[in-house]
Amino acid sequence: MEYKGFDHSFNITNRIAVITGGANGIGRAIAKLYLEKKANVAILDLNENVRDIAKELHPENAIGISCDITHNESIDEAIQTVLDQFGKIDILVNCAGVALLDDAENLSASYWQKTMDLNLTASFTMCQKVGNVMIKQGTGGKIINMASQAAIIALDNHVAYSASKAAIVSMTKSLAYEWAQFNINVNAISPTVVLTELGKKAWAGEKGEKAKQEIPLGRFGYPEEVAATALFLASDATNLITGENIVMDGGNTIK
Repeated sequence: MEYKGFDHSFNITNRIAVITGGANGIGRAIAKLYLEKKANVAILDLNENVRDIAKELHPENAIGISCDITHNESIDEAIQTVLDQFGKIDILVNCAGVALLDDAENLSASYWQKTMDLNLTASFTMCQKVGNVMIKQGTGGKIINMASQAAIIALDNHVAYSASKAAIVSMTKSLAYEWAQFNINVNAISPTVVLTELGKKAWAGEKGEKAKQEIPLGRFGYPEEVAATALFLASDATNLITGENIVMDGGNTIK
């Protein structure tokens, strides 16, 4: 595709974005920012209040869809709902995930499988199904997968989580390579600890202070910062960026 310039305000007006796990945390911050930039947003989430959350974010341009992305039929129904409502899909953000932590010698088979089912397999299935929609549309698209700094460094008790996120990075590269011919950009974001409500609880006190000492910039991230990177990757400013893993960790992995 030829370079045609881009709107310097990182415009995504009228684009249709699907965000998994968009009812809370990082996903909700991304949905909120996309809506501020005048995109239309479909939030896919298991949260029973997802429809109300979407209306709260924007009564007209956001819809909430109850969806279990570990089940193909649920994904198919959700995608069809988005297409019925908005007619197309331009952006996919895979934000839904789980962190089930334990030391490697005691990690249960169920923890491992649940982590892979949601973090990896469900993300691939979303990419595959929405990717096919984008290919049929013939207008390209943007896919953003949420990975983690745990994909590239070792962390205590994170063996299943780290494995799933490392696979996300590799998957992102493979999809980017295959789908470049269709003008579909596929990238990943790898944050450090992000201070969502769950992040604040999990990293409070001495544990968090010790972890921040390992970060050159000396702090954790905020959902709004990850959302800003997701906006950048969704915009035409990044039409030449694909297959990349954008690390947002305050310099933790440069050591």
